[in-house]
Amino acid sequence: MKKIHLLILKSFIRPFVVTFFIVMFVLLMLFLFKYIDDLIGKGFQWYIILELMMYASMTNVAMALPLSILLSSIMTYGSLGENYELVAIKSAGISLGRAMYPMMIVVTMLSIGAFLFSDYMLPIANFKYYSLLYDVRQQKTAFLISEGVFNNSFPGYSIRVKKKDADGQTLHDVMMYKKEENSDNLSVLFAKEGVMYRTPDDLFLVVKFKNGVQYIEEKGKNSFNPRQQFTRRRFASTEQKFDLSGFKMKRTDASEWRSTIQMMNLKQLSLSQDSVAKTLAKSTSSNMSMMAPYLKYFTMLHKAPKDGTLKPMPAVELKGKELESALPQAQSEAQSLREMLRPMAERYAEESKTVRKYSIEYQKKFTLSAACLALFLIGAPLGAIIRKGGLGLPVVVSVIFFLLYYIIATIGEKSAKEGSITPAMGMWAAIIILTPIGLFLSYKAANDSVLFDTEAYKRFFNKLFKRKAVQA
Repeated sequence: MKKIHLLILKSFIRPFVVTFFIVMFVLLMLFLFKYIDDLIGKGFQWYIILELMMYASMTNVAMALPLSILLSSIMTYGSLGENYELVAIKSAGISLGRAMYPMMIVVTMLSIGAFLFSDYMLPIANFKYYSLLYDVRQQKTAFLISEGVFNNSFPGYSIRVKKKDADGQTLHDVMMYKKEENSDNLSVLFAKEGVMYRTPDDLFLVVKFKNGVQYIEEKGKNSFNPRQQFTRRRFASTEQKFDLSGFKMKRTDASEWRSTIQMMNLKQLSLSQDSVAKTLAKSTSSNMSMMAPYLKYFTMLHKAPKDGTLKPMPAVELKGKELESALPQAQSEAQSLREMLRPMAERYAEESKTVRKYSIEYQKKFTLSAACLALFLIGAPLGAIIRKGGLGLPVVVSVIFFLLYYIIATIGEKSAKEGSITPAMGMWAAIIILTPIGLFLSYKAANDSVLFDTEAYKRFFNKLFKRKAVQA
């Protein structure tokens, strides 16, 4: 390998690794900001949070990898241009295309790795991430008793504490309501103080009440006496156990998530799409036979013709009473047919949308690799043109182009889901639009273009205005 190629590779690897982890960190912070309320205060072990963050980071690779390739390629060639190293390379008789040759090999390898990741690793990461996130969000809070509010964490109980000490265990001015299920019994307890603690096996929360009174209202002991019984009991100390089994994190069955589209690889997506497409075709072909009982054979063919064309039936002229009786009958038949076709149309639309979703996810496995190549074709020549390294102008330019790619890809995906365009066209729209831009920038960079030179634009407009003034 030539020393120039080694120099360019070394100049690319460092900013690529740095920018990749920076983008991953930013996306991870966005994830934490979004789900911070579902993570804080639920008593999770540290490794549960770490595991969830790891899976969330893996799902963000599809966005972080293209952006880091774009940014690092702009920084690499921008730094080489700023330090006049590209000028030295060209003066040695090496074209920009040859200078990009090792980078193309590296980016191609990264693209192949991105495809393998999206096909093999990403479905597993999505499965682990969404299932764990669902269980985390379903978990009850660990702050069982808070100050100044009625806490209903325990079924059948409502507890209000006026004040809690700094130790989190000593309570003051406690009020507890108890309502038994399937019973009219009602118990209210007031205590000046209380202490709560967990049992050593962490299965129960014990609250010990001190210096209080308890009021219990229940039915009379004799069934023939409708009067209720009221009991007042004063105590110096009493305690109540609360079951904590409902606050333990429970994992849902893995089979509930296996059929989700994001958890499938290419083979599973293809099989599932074919299965839904066959079901859709079968239901479509059976629509004619289902419509037949609602139609008369002399006004509508009872089966579709072989050539696929429907010929108009000869018109029948009705007069008088026949016309008066035919109109209500036709209206009734049309109403019945419409009621029958409505669920069929809804089912057809839903199954068609499912087929499009499978096709969109299938195309996503390839667009990630193509996006890496397309954004590199933009980043490398763009860095050679602007000739600025570091994290200043390259960051601004890369964010603009990445937003352009992301917006086009999002609009294309949404349009494909709605059926406005084909899934292939929707998912590849951003690549189709950006690739010619990358080729154009590569051509301009290879010919030492002044595409971003403000002085060149000033000279052009000055000449243009002077020409107009002379003509005037």
